[in-house]
Amino acid sequence: MSDAAISIRHLVKRYAGTKGQPGKLALDDVSFDVPRGQIFGLLGPNGAGKSTLINTLAGLVRKTSGEVSIWGFDIDADQRNAKRSIGIVPQEIVFDPFFTPAEVLAIQAGYYGIPKPARRTLELLRAVHLSDKANAYSRTLSGGMKRRLLIAKAMVHMPPILVLDEPTAGVDVELRRQLWDLVGELNAQGVTVVLTTHYLEEAEELCDRIAIINHGRLIANKSTADLLSTAREKIVVLTLDREIEGGLPAHPAFLKCRVAGERTIEITYDKDRTNAGEVLAQVQAQGFTIADVTTREADLEDVFVALTSSGTSQSA
Repeated sequence: MSDAAISIRHLVKRYAGTKGQPGKLALDDVSFDVPRGQIFGLLGPNGAGKSTLINTLAGLVRKTSGEVSIWGFDIDADQRNAKRSIGIVPQEIVFDPFFTPAEVLAIQAGYYGIPKPARRTLELLRAVHLSDKANAYSRTLSGGMKRRLLIAKAMVHMPPILVLDEPTAGVDVELRRQLWDLVGELNAQGVTVVLTTHYLEEAEELCDRIAIINHGRLIANKSTADLLSTAREKIVVLTLDREIEGGLPAHPAFLKCRVAGERTIEITYDKDRTNAGEVLAQVQAQGFTIADVTTREADLEDVFVALTSSGTSQSA
């Protein structure tokens, strides 16, 4: 059995075309592994191919070519075990609002052929902090409760892998934090988590490793720390001793210099070409007196924008 929770090799998906025209190439020779026990981020712009990939894992989309295994089971040769090894939490709310959470989980367990004595309905509801709502109509649940119920629904068959497709889309900051905590708890129990999200700070905080897909191609696959280290830009924020009059400091190593306040300027520089000390020296040499200094490293958003705009490919 593979050491990877999910293994994808040369995955291609081209949708059928119409009137003799070739269909859309949604996934173009994608290959990567999701390590067991990690929280793995799958990022990309809208239309990049993330949903097609997830639906392929779920068995909802038939791949054109390539190989995919889930927990060591090939999705074609051993479809039953592959499906039992993964739980999918969709972005949409998909359960009958007139059933109670307990009924929702019982019905889902029935789909997997789990006999009643082996069902873990109350245990799962406790795990997602919904035990007090077990017999309430699902339509009465708040948005955050419905999201947590979807996670419990995906876990009824005890899969070792959980895929969450935009789990915090449209929810407020407090609910996002609750869902993050729940994902962390599940991962601590040994569940491998695959997370797609448009909130880059969410991926930066949660994920051990991140893959980025753009236009159907894999353009990055690195540990989160390594991916962040690829950013060359750094920002130094300078508070001056007086209001800014006249021109701003300039130097070939400065990528950008802008006014950020009455007495504040932000200088973006390439850390491969210079450093903060040299930036300060250049500013002072041009007649500016500095009262305070702060610096900011590039975050995942900076890396994401740079990679998806340039099409550069990075993997390790």
